Amino acid sequence: MKIRAVIESVIRPSRVGYAHCGLPCGVYDPAQARIEAESIRAIQQRYQNAANAKGAGETVEDYKTRALKIKEERAEMVRNHLWILWSDYFKPEHLAKYPNLHELFWAATKEAAAAKQSEDPAQGEKLLAAIGEIDKIFWETKKA
Repeated sequence: MKIRAVIESVIRPSRVGYAHCGLPCGVYDPAQARIEAESIRAIQQRYQNAANAKGAGETVEDYKTRALKIKEERAEMVRNHLWILWSDYFKPEHLAKYPNLHELFWAATKEAAAAKQSEDPAQGEKLLAAIGEIDKIFWETKKA
């Protein structure tokens, strides 16, 4: 039994990966990232007005804590959706036609990371704008 445990520990993956789809299925859309980014911006707005946005029986501090947790989860989801688009959908021919594509994804994922640290709705707007640039290119490639 010891040998089996040793072998299993050697071949067992040290990290588990997650994807939109394991095939890949061919169903991609920046809308997934945009919807999560819209949620981030809305949370940032509500955070600024927490005294009026909180639920009945909830303290302002509890509301803010909950809002930050959800915002951070949404920011990770944006990063994941963008990564899937970049790694599974876009191909070398897209990069040749749109040489700034790598920079756009880099900037958008940096904005998603910044969303984890910011309660400012202006930062949420920057994230949405970055995703919007990727969205334009995505739909141009879909027409081709």
